[in-house]
Amino acid sequence: MKAKLMLMLLAVMLVAAGCGKKEETPAAEGTKEGAQAGQEVTLKVATLIPPMTDVLDIVKPLLKEDGVNLEVVVLSDNVQPNTALANKEVDANFFQHVPYMNQYNEANNANLVAVQPIYNAIYGAYSKKYKSIEELPEGATVAIANDPSNIGRSLVMMEQNGLIKLKEGVGFNATQADITENTKNFKFEEVDLLMLARMLDDADLVAMTPAYASPLGLTPKKDALFTEKDDSHFAITLVAREDNKDSEAIQKLAKRMAGPEVKAFFEEKYADIAIPAFK
Repeated sequence: MKAKLMLMLLAVMLVAAGCGKKEETPAAEGTKEGAQAGQEVTLKVATLIPPMTDVLDIVKPLLKEDGVNLEVVVLSDNVQPNTALANKEVDANFFQHVPYMNQYNEANNANLVAVQPIYNAIYGAYSKKYKSIEELPEGATVAIANDPSNIGRSLVMMEQNGLIKLKEGVGFNATQADITENTKNFKFEEVDLLMLARMLDDADLVAMTPAYASPLGLTPKKDALFTEKDDSHFAITLVAREDNKDSEAIQKLAKRMAGPEVKAFFEEKYADIAIPAFK
């Protein structure tokens, strides 16, 4: 009798242990398996300023329908989003073009990858002091971003509009050392990307994207002295890591960001400064 009681007690303990083990199984964190199990996945995306933040706000409720909880992480400079992504503090970021991402990868031995181009921001040159290229004086100070990809972009834009000439074939890899002709002796001042808008008071000309010009009430089509001829090389892009770019949550995010709601937003609110980079 005592042996039977012990066997029954052992059976109950095994059943209880099995149930307990099932309850302690950890929830999937952003994995395909977690999404398949019907669990909500949290996705952290680092960004900076409008219209980038606007796009993420638009897709946030849409992703909720897809079982993805989008957490937008707004950072204060153009280095933190890539550092956070590389260190796996966030799952993706949305603030940069591919040349800038490649530059970060090379400098930091990182493996960030482009997932989906979202919009082409019309790059332009602005001035508070002058209304046309012809008015720019001898020795005028031109403020440009100080990272290599945007230095090249700025110099190519200047060449496209006849202000300087660059060494043949250098393209977007151009630096000031590649300037072969500068008839008006323009002085190029390289500053941090986030300082460009402030330079409008001090410099004669500032080259920047609409993201930094718009808060000043400036748009490229109405206010820029000139713009670049082709901006498709510099589409603002959703970026992830090599190890998570194909995850279900990231792909859902990419699909929503390239969806009709975002396209309509750019066409209605930002037609003068940005063009959707998807069909």
